[in-house]
Amino acid sequence: MKLRRTRASKRGRIEIIPMIDVMFFLLATFILTSLAMQRLDAVRVDLPQGRAQQMSADGPLTLAVTRTNQIYINRQPVRLDQVTQAVAKLLQRDGNVIVAADDAASHGIVVQAMLAARQAGAEHFLVAVHRE
Repeated sequence: MKLRRTRASKRGRIEIIPMIDVMFFLLATFILTSLAMQRLDAVRVDLPQGRAQQMSADGPLTLAVTRTNQIYINRQPVRLDQVTQAVAKLLQRDGNVIVAADDAASHGIVVQAMLAARQAGAEHFLVAVHRE
């Protein structure tokens, strides 16, 4: 005599779509959290409008020029003739300098400060803009 099984045996399936949804949610959460933690260590200036990629804040050197053409390096005021020495002391190994110049700052002062920073060993200048 043959006995029937009371339940039909079904093969288990692994649903991957909910796992993908969870992974995208976690990815978006980590991206937004890391963007919220970014801090631009600079003097308060009105940046010009523009499109730029978001950059990570590993603590790069910040060269700021205000509306009144005052120069700051990592929030410390310096004169134009002191920029080379100040940048040489604070410049990191990667050679990146963030230039945060006010929209109304004199173009000539900004360029002279960047040239002085280049003399101190700065290799790459990243221009800070206000994101649209």
